[in-house]
Amino acid sequence: MMNVGLNEYLTVAVAMFVIGFIGVLVRKNTLVIYMCLELMLVASTIAFVAFSRFNGTMDGNVFVFFILTVAAAEVAVGLAIIVALFRRRQTVQVDELNALKN
Repeated sequence: MMNVGLNEYLTVAVAMFVIGFIGVLVRKNTLVIYMCLELMLVASTIAFVAFSRFNGTMDGNVFVFFILTVAAAEVAVGLAIIVALFRRRQTVQVDELNALKN
């Protein structure tokens, strides 16, 4: 049986975070940007759980519980904002959402 260590967990977390960060910088669709932000959030929770397991405490797991609770509220608010933008402007492209008025 293989033993998965802290380095492997952190490698996966860093890779997921980098993919999400690059997605936020490169993509133009607000839905894809939002999914990349969520990917970055999941990567940070993986790192918390990995450090918690490595240290033998439950502190990281408690942080993850609160992070996921806030993320659930964030999903509802974020998708509502995206739907409102689409209804008003008929687009979800970031390039076309450059004015604060109208």
